[in-house]
Amino acid sequence: MVRGAGPALLALLLLSRTTQAFLEEMPASGSRPGLKRLLSNESSAGYCERKTKPATSLASWSLSTESLIGVLPVDPAPENYIPVVRNCIFSVVYPTPFKSRTLLVAVSKNVLEDILDLDLSVSKTNYFIQLVSGEKIVSGSIPLAHRYGGHQFGIWADQLGDGRAHIIGIYTNRYGEKWELQLKGSGKTPYSRRNGDGRAVLRSSVREFLASEALHYLGIPTSRALSLVVSDDDVWRDPFYNGNIQKERGAVVLRIAKSWFRIGSLEILAHYGELDLLRKLLNFVIQEHFPAINVKDPNRYLDFFSDVVSGTAHLIASWMSVGFAHGVCNTDNFSLLSITIDYGPFGFMESYDPNFVPNTSDDERRYKIGNQANVGMFNLNKLLQVLNLLLDPNQKQLFKELFKAKLGLLGEKENDDYLIAFLLRLMEDTKADFTMTFRELSEITQAQLKEFNIPQEFWALETLSRQELFSDWVTLYLLRLKSNMNDSDSRRRKRMTSVNPRYVLKNWMAESAVRKAEMNDFSEVHLLQQVLQHPFQKQSLSERAGYSSPTPLWAKDLKVSCSS
Repeated sequence: MVRGAGPALLALLLLSRTTQAFLEEMPASGSRPGLKRLLSNESSAGYCERKTKPATSLASWSLSTESLIGVLPVDPAPENYIPVVRNCIFSVVYPTPFKSRTLLVAVSKNVLEDILDLDLSVSKTNYFIQLVSGEKIVSGSIPLAHRYGGHQFGIWADQLGDGRAHIIGIYTNRYGEKWELQLKGSGKTPYSRRNGDGRAVLRSSVREFLASEALHYLGIPTSRALSLVVSDDDVWRDPFYNGNIQKERGAVVLRIAKSWFRIGSLEILAHYGELDLLRKLLNFVIQEHFPAINVKDPNRYLDFFSDVVSGTAHLIASWMSVGFAHGVCNTDNFSLLSITIDYGPFGFMESYDPNFVPNTSDDERRYKIGNQANVGMFNLNKLLQVLNLLLDPNQKQLFKELFKAKLGLLGEKENDDYLIAFLLRLMEDTKADFTMTFRELSEITQAQLKEFNIPQEFWALETLSRQELFSDWVTLYLLRLKSNMNDSDSRRRKRMTSVNPRYVLKNWMAESAVRKAEMNDFSEVHLLQQVLQHPFQKQSLSERAGYSSPTPLWAKDLKVSCSS
Protein backbone atom coordinates (compact mmCIF):
# COMPACT_ATOMS: atom_id res chain seq x y z
CA MET A 1 0.00 0.00 0.00
CA VAL A 2 1.27 3.47 -0.82
CA ARG A 3 2.14 5.19 2.45
CA GLY A 4 -0.44 7.76 3.49
CA ALA A 5 -2.65 7.39 0.44
CA GLY A 6 -5.10 4.91 1.90
CA PRO A 7 -6.96 7.26 4.24
CA ALA A 8 -7.50 9.95 1.65
CA LEU A 9 -8.36 7.55 -1.14
CA LEU A 10 -10.89 5.85 1.06
CA ALA A 11 -12.28 9.26 1.89
CA LEU A 12 -12.78 9.86 -1.83
CA LEU A 13 -14.33 6.45 -2.32
CA LEU A 14 -16.70 6.95 0.60
CA LEU A 15 -17.40 10.52 -0.45
CA SER A 16 -18.38 9.25 -3.90
CA ARG A 17 -20.97 7.03 -2.24
CA THR A 18 -22.04 9.47 0.45
CA THR A 19 -25.29 10.73 -1.01
CA GLN A 20 -26.52 7.25 -1.89
CA ALA A 21 -25.45 5.74 1.43
CA PHE A 22 -26.90 8.57 3.49
CA LEU A 23 -30.20 8.46 1.65
CA GLU A 24 -30.45 4.70 2.06
CA GLU A 25 -30.39 5.27 5.83
CA MET A 26 -33.25 7.76 5.69
CA PRO A 27 -36.67 6.84 7.10
CA ALA A 28 -39.52 6.46 4.69
CA SER A 29 -41.49 9.63 4.09
CA GLY A 30 -43.90 10.28 6.93
CA SER A 31 -42.32 7.83 9.39
CA ARG A 32 -40.84 8.96 12.74
CA PRO A 33 -37.15 8.42 13.44
CA GLY A 34 -36.18 7.32 16.98
CA LEU A 35 -12.69 21.19 11.82
CA LYS A 36 -11.28 23.18 12.55
CA ARG A 37 -11.56 25.58 9.63
CA LEU A 38 -11.28 24.24 6.10
CA LEU A 39 -7.87 23.84 4.61
CA SER A 40 -6.28 27.22 4.25
CA ASN A 41 -3.77 28.61 1.81
CA GLU A 42 -1.31 29.60 4.51
CA SER A 43 2.32 29.93 3.57
CA SER A 44 4.51 27.01 4.50
CA ALA A 45 6.02 27.01 7.96
CA GLY A 46 9.40 28.62 8.28
CA TYR A 47 8.88 31.63 6.05
CA CYS A 48 10.38 34.76 7.48
CA GLU A 49 8.29 37.71 8.51
CA ARG A 50 8.09 40.74 6.27
CA LYS A 51 11.34 42.68 6.43
CA THR A 52 10.95 44.98 3.46
CA LYS A 53 8.18 47.21 2.22
CA PRO A 54 6.53 46.45 -1.14
CA ALA A 55 8.32 48.09 -4.06
CA THR A 56 6.77 51.25 -5.48
CA SER A 57 8.24 50.67 -8.95
CA LEU A 58 8.59 47.83 -11.44
CA ALA A 59 12.05 49.03 -12.41
CA SER A 60 13.94 46.45 -10.38
CA TRP A 61 11.18 43.84 -10.28
CA SER A 62 12.04 40.74 -12.31
CA LEU A 63 10.50 37.60 -13.76
CA SER A 64 12.14 34.58 -15.33
CA THR A 65 11.13 31.26 -16.87
CA GLU A 66 14.67 29.90 -16.69
CA SER A 67 13.82 27.47 -13.89
CA LEU A 68 11.34 25.82 -16.24
CA ILE A 69 13.03 25.88 -19.63
CA GLY A 70 16.47 25.31 -18.14
CA VAL A 71 15.31 21.81 -17.20
CA LEU A 72 12.26 20.99 -19.34
CA PRO A 73 12.37 20.99 -23.15
CA VAL A 74 10.54 23.47 -25.33
CA ASP A 75 9.34 23.04 -28.90
CA PRO A 76 12.42 23.89 -31.01
CA ALA A 77 10.26 25.79 -33.51
CA PRO A 78 9.21 29.13 -31.93
CA GLU A 79 5.66 30.28 -32.70
CA ASN A 80 4.95 26.82 -34.10
CA TYR A 81 1.23 26.56 -34.91
CA ILE A 82 1.19 23.04 -36.31
CA PRO A 83 -1.72 20.96 -34.96
CA VAL A 84 0.36 18.50 -32.91
CA VAL A 85 3.48 19.16 -30.86
CA ARG A 86 5.80 16.36 -29.71
CA ASN A 87 8.67 15.74 -27.27
CA CYS A 88 8.36 18.95 -25.32
CA ILE A 89 6.68 20.43 -22.25
CA PHE A 90 6.34 24.01 -23.47
CA SER A 91 6.14 26.11 -26.61
CA VAL A 92 7.65 29.58 -26.76
CA VAL A 93 4.89 31.97 -27.80
CA TYR A 94 4.24 35.63 -27.09
CA PRO A 95 0.89 37.12 -26.06
CA THR A 96 -1.07 39.04 -28.67
CA PRO A 97 -1.66 42.63 -27.49
CA PHE A 98 -5.13 44.12 -27.78
CA LYS A 99 -5.61 46.52 -30.66
CA SER A 100 -7.87 48.90 -28.76
CA ARG A 101 -7.57 50.67 -25.43
CA THR A 102 -7.35 48.61 -22.27
CA LEU A 103 -8.78 49.37 -18.86
CA LEU A 104 -7.63 47.92 -15.54
CA VAL A 105 -10.90 46.87 -13.90
CA ALA A 106 -9.73 45.26 -10.67
CA VAL A 107 -6.58 44.27 -8.81
CA SER A 108 -5.99 42.16 -5.71
CA LYS A 109 -4.08 44.21 -3.15
CA ASN A 110 -3.32 41.05 -1.19
CA VAL A 111 -1.73 39.30 -4.18
CA LEU A 112 0.13 42.41 -5.29
CA GLU A 113 1.62 43.36 -1.94
CA ASP A 114 1.82 40.14 0.07
CA ILE A 115 2.84 37.76 -2.71
CA LEU A 116 4.45 39.83 -5.47
CA ASP A 117 6.10 42.42 -3.21
CA LEU A 118 4.64 45.39 -5.11
CA ASP A 119 2.91 48.39 -3.63
CA LEU A 120 -0.66 49.04 -4.73
CA SER A 121 0.47 52.31 -6.32
CA VAL A 122 2.32 50.29 -8.97
CA SER A 123 -1.04 49.20 -10.40
CA LYS A 124 -1.71 52.80 -11.45
CA THR A 125 1.25 52.87 -13.85
CA ASN A 126 1.09 52.33 -17.61
CA TYR A 127 3.83 49.71 -17.39
CA PHE A 128 1.72 47.60 -15.02
CA ILE A 129 -1.30 47.74 -17.32
CA GLN A 130 0.87 46.81 -20.29
CA LEU A 131 2.30 43.89 -18.32
CA VAL A 132 -1.01 42.45 -17.11
CA SER A 133 -2.67 42.87 -20.52
CA GLY A 134 0.09 41.07 -22.43
CA GLU A 135 1.36 44.12 -24.26
CA LYS A 136 4.81 43.90 -22.65
CA ILE A 137 6.96 41.09 -21.27
CA VAL A 138 9.40 41.68 -18.42
CA SER A 139 12.93 41.77 -19.80
CA GLY A 140 14.74 38.46 -19.38
CA SER A 141 11.64 36.28 -19.29
CA ILE A 142 10.43 34.08 -22.12
CA PRO A 143 6.66 33.53 -22.37
CA LEU A 144 5.48 29.94 -22.61
CA ALA A 145 2.39 27.91 -23.41
CA HIS A 146 2.17 24.52 -21.71
CA ARG A 147 1.51 21.29 -23.60
CA TYR A 148 -0.84 18.81 -21.94
CA GLY A 149 -3.64 16.38 -22.77
CA GLY A 150 -6.54 15.01 -20.84
CA HIS A 151 -9.76 13.08 -20.46
CA GLN A 152 -12.73 15.36 -21.06
CA PHE A 153 -16.12 14.07 -19.92
CA GLY A 154 -14.55 10.63 -19.55
CA ILE A 155 -13.12 10.45 -23.08
CA TRP A 156 -9.48 10.85 -24.10
CA ALA A 157 -9.23 14.22 -25.86
CA ASP A 158 -5.57 13.90 -26.96
CA GLN A 159 -3.49 17.08 -27.09
CA LEU A 160 -5.03 20.09 -25.40
CA GLY A 161 -2.68 22.61 -23.81
CA ASP A 162 -2.75 26.32 -23.04
CA GLY A 163 -4.94 27.49 -25.90
CA ARG A 164 -5.44 31.02 -24.58
CA ALA A 165 -2.91 31.35 -21.78
CA HIS A 166 0.72 32.41 -21.50
CA ILE A 167 3.09 31.87 -18.58
CA ILE A 168 4.96 35.19 -18.56
CA GLY A 169 7.42 34.35 -15.82
CA ILE A 170 8.16 33.09 -12.33
CA TYR A 171 8.58 35.46 -9.42
CA THR A 172 10.49 34.55 -6.25
CA ASN A 173 9.23 36.69 -3.40
CA ARG A 174 10.78 37.78 -0.12
CA TYR A 175 9.61 34.58 1.58
CA GLY A 176 11.42 32.42 -0.97
CA GLU A 177 8.15 31.34 -2.59
CA LYS A 178 8.08 30.84 -6.34
CA TRP A 179 4.89 31.93 -8.12
CA GLU A 180 4.13 31.35 -11.80
CA LEU A 181 2.35 34.28 -13.45
CA GLN A 182 -0.02 33.38 -16.26
CA LEU A 183 -2.16 35.53 -18.51
CA LYS A 184 -5.51 34.05 -19.53
CA GLY A 185 -7.20 35.39 -22.65
CA SER A 186 -3.93 36.69 -24.04
CA GLY A 187 -4.09 35.34 -27.58
CA LYS A 188 -3.45 32.37 -29.80
CA THR A 189 -0.93 29.61 -29.04
CA PRO A 190 0.03 26.32 -30.72
CA TYR A 191 -2.61 24.71 -28.53
CA SER A 192 -5.53 26.92 -29.50
CA ARG A 193 -8.59 25.29 -30.99
CA ARG A 194 -8.84 25.26 -34.75
CA ASN A 195 -9.78 28.77 -35.85
CA GLY A 196 -9.62 29.82 -32.19
CA ASP A 197 -8.58 33.36 -31.31
CA GLY A 198 -7.07 32.62 -27.90
CA ARG A 199 -9.20 35.30 -26.27
CA ALA A 200 -11.38 35.36 -23.16
CA VAL A 201 -14.47 37.54 -22.80
CA LEU A 202 -15.40 39.90 -20.00
CA ARG A 203 -18.13 37.75 -18.44
CA SER A 204 -15.89 34.69 -18.00
CA SER A 205 -12.98 36.83 -16.83
CA VAL A 206 -15.07 38.57 -14.16
CA ARG A 207 -16.23 35.17 -12.91
CA GLU A 208 -12.68 33.76 -12.79
CA PHE A 209 -11.27 36.80 -11.00
CA LEU A 210 -13.96 36.73 -8.33
CA ALA A 211 -14.22 32.97 -7.92
CA SER A 212 -10.52 32.34 -7.37
CA GLU A 213 -10.43 35.02 -4.70
CA ALA A 214 -13.68 33.75 -3.16
CA LEU A 215 -12.32 30.22 -2.70
CA HIS A 216 -9.08 31.55 -1.28
CA TYR A 217 -10.89 33.44 1.45
CA LEU A 218 -13.08 30.42 2.13
CA GLY A 219 -9.83 28.62 2.97
CA ILE A 220 -9.88 26.35 -0.09
CA PRO A 221 -6.64 25.79 -2.06
CA THR A 222 -6.82 27.71 -5.35
CA SER A 223 -4.95 29.71 -7.91
CA ARG A 224 -5.13 33.44 -7.24
CA ALA A 225 -6.11 36.37 -9.45
CA LEU A 226 -3.94 39.47 -9.53
CA SER A 227 -5.75 41.63 -12.04
CA LEU A 228 -8.60 41.96 -14.51
CA VAL A 229 -8.17 43.99 -17.70
CA VAL A 230 -10.89 44.70 -20.28
CA SER A 231 -10.47 45.98 -23.83
CA ASP A 232 -12.69 47.37 -26.56
CA ASP A 233 -11.62 44.59 -28.95
CA ASP A 234 -14.51 42.63 -30.41
CA VAL A 235 -14.60 38.94 -29.53
CA TRP A 236 -17.30 36.77 -31.08
CA ARG A 237 -18.77 33.94 -29.02
CA ASP A 238 -21.71 31.53 -29.02
CA PRO A 239 -22.37 31.54 -25.22
CA PHE A 240 -24.73 28.56 -25.14
CA TYR A 241 -23.60 26.78 -28.33
CA ASN A 242 -26.98 27.30 -29.95
CA GLY A 243 -25.85 29.21 -33.03
CA ASN A 244 -26.56 32.60 -31.49
CA ILE A 245 -23.17 34.29 -32.00
CA GLN A 246 -22.72 37.51 -30.06
CA LYS A 247 -20.16 40.28 -30.00
CA GLU A 248 -18.44 40.64 -26.63
CA ARG A 249 -15.47 42.48 -25.16
CA GLY A 250 -12.10 40.82 -24.76
CA ALA A 251 -10.53 40.61 -21.31
CA VAL A 252 -7.43 39.20 -19.62
CA VAL A 253 -6.97 37.87 -16.10
CA LEU A 254 -3.47 37.59 -14.69
CA ARG A 255 -3.56 34.63 -12.36
CA ILE A 256 -0.83 33.07 -10.25
CA ALA A 257 -0.10 29.64 -8.81
CA LYS A 258 2.86 27.73 -7.45
CA SER A 259 2.51 25.52 -10.54
CA TRP A 260 0.13 24.99 -13.44
CA PHE A 261 1.03 21.33 -13.94
CA ARG A 262 -1.99 19.06 -13.95
CA ILE A 263 -2.79 15.37 -14.40
CA GLY A 264 -3.03 15.96 -18.13
CA SER A 265 0.59 17.19 -18.13
CA LEU A 266 1.64 13.62 -17.43
CA GLU A 267 -1.07 11.91 -19.47
CA ILE A 268 0.05 13.41 -22.77
CA LEU A 269 3.61 12.12 -22.30
CA ALA A 270 2.46 8.64 -21.33
CA HIS A 271 0.02 8.54 -24.25
CA TYR A 272 2.76 9.18 -26.79
CA GLY A 273 5.35 6.96 -25.13
CA GLU A 274 7.61 9.87 -24.16
CA LEU A 275 8.69 8.02 -21.03
CA ASP A 276 12.08 9.64 -20.55
CA LEU A 277 10.42 13.03 -20.66
CA LEU A 278 7.70 11.79 -18.32
CA ARG A 279 10.35 10.78 -15.76
CA LYS A 280 12.10 14.12 -16.18
CA LEU A 281 8.89 16.06 -15.60
CA LEU A 282 7.91 13.95 -12.60
CA ASN A 283 11.33 14.38 -11.02
CA PHE A 284 11.13 18.12 -11.63
CA VAL A 285 7.66 18.43 -10.08
CA ILE A 286 8.69 16.39 -7.04
CA GLN A 287 11.88 18.33 -6.48
CA GLU A 288 10.20 21.72 -6.90
CA HIS A 289 6.87 21.17 -5.17
CA PHE A 290 7.08 18.12 -2.88
CA PRO A 291 10.07 18.84 -0.62
CA ALA A 292 9.15 16.08 1.84
CA ILE A 293 9.83 13.49 -0.88
CA ASN A 294 13.41 12.48 -1.59
CA VAL A 295 13.81 12.74 -5.34
CA LYS A 296 16.44 9.97 -5.18
CA ASP A 297 14.15 7.58 -3.30
CA PRO A 298 13.20 4.58 -5.48
CA ASN A 299 9.64 4.92 -4.15
CA ARG A 300 9.38 8.64 -4.92
CA TYR A 301 6.65 8.20 -7.54
CA LEU A 302 4.50 6.20 -5.12
CA ASP A 303 5.00 8.80 -2.41
CA PHE A 304 4.16 11.51 -4.93
CA PHE A 305 0.99 9.69 -5.91
CA SER A 306 0.06 9.28 -2.26
CA ASP A 307 0.34 13.03 -1.74
CA VAL A 308 -1.76 13.80 -4.81
CA VAL A 309 -4.45 11.36 -3.67
CA SER A 310 -4.53 12.94 -0.22
CA GLY A 311 -4.58 16.48 -1.61
CA THR A 312 -7.30 15.69 -4.13
CA ALA A 313 -9.50 14.09 -1.47
CA HIS A 314 -9.16 17.12 0.77
CA LEU A 315 -9.82 19.51 -2.11
CA ILE A 316 -13.02 17.82 -3.26
CA ALA A 317 -14.32 17.42 0.29
CA SER A 318 -13.60 21.12 0.85
CA TRP A 319 -15.47 22.06 -2.34
CA MET A 320 -18.49 20.05 -1.27
CA SER A 321 -18.49 21.39 2.27
CA VAL A 322 -19.24 24.89 0.90
CA GLY A 323 -21.52 23.69 -1.91
CA PHE A 324 -19.03 24.40 -4.72
CA ALA A 325 -19.27 22.54 -8.04
CA HIS A 326 -16.30 23.01 -10.37
CA GLY A 327 -18.36 22.20 -13.44
CA VAL A 328 -15.60 20.73 -15.65
CA CYS A 329 -13.63 18.18 -13.62
CA ASN A 330 -11.61 16.89 -16.56
CA THR A 331 -8.13 15.49 -15.93
CA ASP A 332 -6.65 18.53 -17.67
CA ASN A 333 -8.29 20.72 -15.00
CA PHE A 334 -7.03 18.75 -11.97
CA SER A 335 -3.86 20.21 -10.49
CA LEU A 336 -0.97 18.01 -9.36
CA LEU A 337 -0.67 20.38 -6.41
CA SER A 338 -4.34 19.83 -5.53
CA ILE A 339 -5.43 23.43 -5.94
CA THR A 340 -8.53 24.68 -7.74
CA ILE A 341 -7.63 25.81 -11.27
CA ASP A 342 -9.32 26.67 -14.57
CA TYR A 343 -12.59 28.26 -13.50
CA GLY A 344 -15.30 27.88 -16.12
CA PRO A 345 -18.96 26.98 -15.57
CA PHE A 346 -18.57 26.64 -11.81
CA GLY A 347 -21.42 27.25 -9.42
CA PHE A 348 -22.20 27.44 -5.71
CA MET A 349 -25.22 25.30 -4.91
CA GLU A 350 -28.14 27.39 -3.71
CA SER A 351 -31.11 25.10 -3.01
CA TYR A 352 -29.67 21.87 -1.69
CA ASP A 353 -29.62 19.37 -4.53
CA PRO A 354 -27.04 16.56 -4.88
CA ASN A 355 -27.81 16.58 -8.62
CA PHE A 356 -26.85 20.25 -8.99
CA VAL A 357 -25.08 20.84 -12.34
CA PRO A 358 -23.79 24.36 -13.04
CA ASN A 359 -22.67 23.56 -16.61
CA THR A 360 -25.41 23.59 -19.27
CA SER A 361 -23.03 21.73 -21.60
CA ASP A 362 -22.97 18.72 -19.24
CA ASP A 363 -25.97 16.93 -20.71
CA GLU A 364 -25.19 13.66 -18.94
CA ARG A 365 -24.72 15.41 -15.56
CA ARG A 366 -21.31 13.83 -15.21
CA TYR A 367 -19.99 16.68 -13.14
CA LYS A 368 -22.98 17.20 -10.85
CA ILE A 369 -21.96 18.20 -7.36
CA GLY A 370 -22.78 14.80 -5.87
CA ASN A 371 -20.51 13.07 -8.39
CA GLN A 372 -17.35 15.11 -7.88
CA ALA A 373 -15.76 12.48 -5.66
CA ASN A 374 -16.47 9.77 -8.25
CA VAL A 375 -14.82 11.99 -10.82
CA GLY A 376 -11.87 12.48 -8.50
CA MET A 377 -11.51 8.71 -8.33
CA PHE A 378 -11.67 8.51 -12.13
CA ASN A 379 -9.03 11.20 -12.54
CA LEU A 380 -6.71 9.64 -9.99
CA ASN A 381 -7.16 6.32 -11.71
CA LYS A 382 -5.94 7.97 -14.89
CA LEU A 383 -2.91 9.26 -13.01
CA LEU A 384 -2.06 5.81 -11.74
CA GLN A 385 -3.97 2.56 -12.36
CA VAL A 386 -3.36 1.03 -8.95
CA LEU A 387 -6.03 2.65 -6.75
CA ASN A 388 -7.39 -0.65 -5.43
CA LEU A 389 -4.09 -1.24 -3.61
CA LEU A 390 -4.67 1.91 -1.60
CA LEU A 391 -7.98 1.15 0.05
CA ASP A 392 -7.88 1.04 3.85
CA PRO A 393 -11.31 0.21 5.37
CA ASN A 394 -10.16 1.22 8.86
CA GLN A 395 -9.80 4.91 8.05
CA LYS A 396 -12.40 7.53 8.86
CA GLN A 397 -14.46 9.32 6.32
CA LEU A 398 -13.32 12.88 5.60
CA PHE A 399 -16.75 13.95 4.30
CA LYS A 400 -18.39 13.06 7.61
CA GLU A 401 -15.74 14.91 9.61
CA LEU A 402 -16.25 18.09 7.58
CA PHE A 403 -20.03 17.97 7.94
CA LYS A 404 -19.77 17.17 11.64
CA ALA A 405 -17.75 20.38 11.97
CA LYS A 406 -20.42 22.27 10.03
CA LEU A 407 -23.01 21.04 12.56
CA GLY A 408 -20.81 21.77 15.58
CA LEU A 409 -20.54 18.13 16.62
CA LEU A 410 -17.63 17.06 18.81
CA GLY A 411 -16.38 13.54 19.27
CA GLU A 412 -17.74 10.46 17.52
CA LYS A 413 -21.23 9.01 17.90
CA GLU A 414 -22.79 6.03 16.20
CA ASN A 415 -25.66 7.94 14.61
CA ASP A 416 -23.69 10.90 13.21
CA ASP A 417 -23.99 9.59 9.65
CA TYR A 418 -27.72 9.33 10.08
CA LEU A 419 -28.06 12.83 11.51
CA ILE A 420 -26.17 14.33 8.55
CA ALA A 421 -28.11 12.25 6.04
CA PHE A 422 -31.42 13.20 7.65
CA LEU A 423 -30.63 16.92 7.33
CA LEU A 424 -29.51 16.61 3.71
CA ARG A 425 -32.73 14.78 2.85
CA LEU A 426 -34.80 17.56 4.45
CA MET A 427 -32.78 20.14 2.52
CA GLU A 428 -33.29 18.27 -0.72
CA ASP A 429 -37.04 17.91 -0.16
CA THR A 430 -37.50 21.61 0.61
CA LYS A 431 -34.83 22.95 -1.81
CA ALA A 432 -33.34 24.75 1.17
CA ASP A 433 -30.41 27.06 0.48
CA PHE A 434 -27.22 25.09 1.15
CA THR A 435 -24.98 27.89 2.37
CA MET A 436 -27.53 29.74 4.48
CA THR A 437 -29.04 26.62 6.08
CA PHE A 438 -25.72 25.75 7.67
CA ARG A 439 -24.93 29.39 8.42
CA GLU A 440 -28.25 29.96 10.16
CA LEU A 441 -27.80 26.78 12.18
CA SER A 442 -24.52 28.40 13.26
CA GLU A 443 -26.29 31.57 14.41
CA ILE A 444 -29.54 30.34 15.94
CA THR A 445 -29.53 29.41 19.63
CA GLN A 446 -30.39 26.00 20.98
CA ALA A 447 -33.19 27.59 22.99
CA GLN A 448 -34.79 28.95 19.80
CA LEU A 449 -34.49 25.57 18.13
CA LYS A 450 -35.94 23.78 21.13
CA GLU A 451 -39.04 25.99 21.07
CA PHE A 452 -39.16 25.81 17.24
CA ASN A 453 -38.98 29.58 17.37
CA ILE A 454 -37.43 30.41 14.00
CA PRO A 455 -36.89 34.20 13.75
CA GLN A 456 -37.94 35.80 10.47
CA GLU A 457 -34.39 36.62 9.45
CA PHE A 458 -33.56 32.89 9.42
CA TRP A 459 -35.29 32.42 6.07
CA ALA A 460 -33.39 29.28 5.04
CA LEU A 461 -34.30 27.47 8.27
CA GLU A 462 -37.88 28.67 7.87
CA THR A 463 -37.92 26.96 4.48
CA LEU A 464 -36.50 23.80 6.04
CA SER A 465 -39.08 23.85 8.84
CA ARG A 466 -41.89 23.32 6.32
CA GLN A 467 -40.85 19.68 6.02
CA GLU A 468 -42.97 17.61 8.40
CA LEU A 469 -39.95 15.77 9.80
CA PHE A 470 -38.02 18.93 10.67
CA SER A 471 -39.04 18.77 14.33
CA ASP A 472 -37.79 15.19 14.53
CA TRP A 473 -34.42 16.18 13.14
CA VAL A 474 -34.17 19.11 15.57
CA THR A 475 -34.90 16.77 18.48
CA LEU A 476 -32.11 14.42 17.39
CA TYR A 477 -29.74 17.31 16.74
CA LEU A 478 -30.26 18.89 20.16
CA LEU A 479 -29.83 15.51 21.83
CA ARG A 480 -26.55 15.03 19.96
CA LEU A 481 -25.31 18.49 20.98
CA LYS A 482 -25.80 17.55 24.61
CA SER A 483 -23.14 14.87 24.18
CA ASN A 484 -20.50 17.50 23.29
CA MET A 485 -18.14 17.37 26.23
CA ASN A 486 -17.23 20.67 27.95
CA ASP A 487 -19.13 22.67 25.35
CA SER A 488 -21.52 25.60 25.50
CA ASP A 489 -24.00 27.06 23.05
CA SER A 490 -21.88 30.17 22.52
CA ARG A 491 -18.77 28.08 21.81
CA ARG A 492 -20.77 25.91 19.41
CA ARG A 493 -22.00 28.94 17.47
CA LYS A 494 -18.55 30.49 17.35
CA ARG A 495 -17.07 27.22 16.13
CA MET A 496 -19.73 26.74 13.47
CA THR A 497 -19.57 30.29 12.10
CA SER A 498 -15.85 29.77 11.50
CA VAL A 499 -16.50 26.93 9.04
CA ASN A 500 -19.90 27.90 7.59
CA PRO A 501 -19.55 30.92 5.28
CA ARG A 502 -22.24 33.58 5.13
CA TYR A 503 -21.20 34.66 1.64
CA VAL A 504 -20.23 32.58 -1.38
CA LEU A 505 -20.09 33.71 -4.99
CA LYS A 506 -23.50 32.54 -6.14
CA ASN A 507 -24.17 32.68 -9.86
CA TRP A 508 -26.68 35.50 -9.54
CA MET A 509 -24.10 37.64 -7.76
CA ALA A 510 -21.49 37.02 -10.44
CA GLU A 511 -24.08 37.65 -13.16
CA SER A 512 -25.10 40.93 -11.56
CA ALA A 513 -21.47 42.04 -11.52
CA VAL A 514 -21.00 40.90 -15.14
CA ARG A 515 -24.05 42.81 -16.38
CA LYS A 516 -22.82 46.00 -14.75
CA ALA A 517 -19.28 45.42 -16.00
CA GLU A 518 -20.55 45.11 -19.55
CA MET A 519 -21.91 48.65 -19.11
CA ASN A 520 -18.51 49.86 -17.83
CA ASP A 521 -19.76 49.86 -14.24
CA PHE A 522 -17.29 47.80 -12.22
CA SER A 523 -18.62 48.81 -8.82
CA GLU A 524 -20.06 45.39 -8.03
CA VAL A 525 -16.87 43.64 -9.12
CA HIS A 526 -15.06 45.76 -6.54
CA LEU A 527 -17.75 45.20 -3.91
CA LEU A 528 -17.71 41.43 -4.36
CA GLN A 529 -13.93 41.42 -4.35
CA GLN A 530 -14.03 42.98 -0.88
CA VAL A 531 -16.96 40.91 0.41
CA LEU A 532 -15.46 37.58 -0.60
CA GLN A 533 -12.26 38.29 1.30
CA HIS A 534 -14.20 37.84 4.55
CA PRO A 535 -16.81 35.15 3.78
CA PHE A 536 -17.31 34.11 7.39
CA GLN A 537 -17.94 37.61 8.78
CA LYS A 538 -21.29 39.39 8.66
CA GLN A 539 -20.87 42.63 6.71
CA SER A 540 -23.31 45.54 6.53
CA LEU A 541 -22.57 46.30 2.85
CA SER A 542 -23.10 42.66 1.96
CA GLU A 543 -26.38 42.52 3.83
CA ARG A 544 -27.66 45.65 2.06
CA ALA A 545 -26.66 44.12 -1.27
CA GLY A 546 -28.72 41.02 -0.43
CA TYR A 547 -25.81 38.59 -0.59
CA SER A 548 -27.20 36.50 2.27
CA SER A 549 -30.79 36.79 1.05
CA PRO A 550 -32.79 34.39 -1.13
CA THR A 551 -31.91 34.26 -4.80
CA PRO A 552 -33.72 37.08 -6.68
CA LEU A 553 -36.61 36.00 -8.88
CA TRP A 554 -34.83 37.25 -12.01
CA ALA A 555 -31.99 34.79 -11.38
CA LYS A 556 -33.98 31.63 -10.61
CA ASP A 557 -33.30 30.07 -14.01
CA LEU A 558 -29.81 31.49 -14.53
CA LYS A 559 -27.50 29.18 -16.50
CA VAL A 560 -23.82 29.24 -17.44
CA SER A 561 -21.91 27.27 -20.04
CA CYS A 562 -18.32 26.24 -20.77
CA SER A 563 -17.70 29.64 -22.36
CA SER A 564 -18.84 31.41 -19.20
